[in-house]
Amino acid sequence: MKSHPNKHIQEAIEYALSKGWVWVPAGKSAHCFCKLRCGDKSGEHTSHHRSVWSTPDVPEHHATQIRQAVDQCGRIKNQMSKK
Repeated sequence: MKSHPNKHIQEAIEYALSKGWVWVPAGKSAHCFCKLRCGDKSGEHTSHHRSVWSTPDVPEHHATQIRQAVDQCGRIKNQMSKK
């Protein structure tokens, strides 16, 4: 896995990975740096994903959006497991 050039976005990527998200490389002609996909080893709950842009207008805001997507997904997982 390559590192993102912006430290805020790289930290958000590492946060997502620590919460069980999977790093998916971008395609050859993609504008995104990579994709982050929620999932676990069993293959369940893979519906949440987020593109990580190489050069967003405001990197700090993009990093916040990544963390929010991860946190939102975590809430949904917790609600599903309580049912």
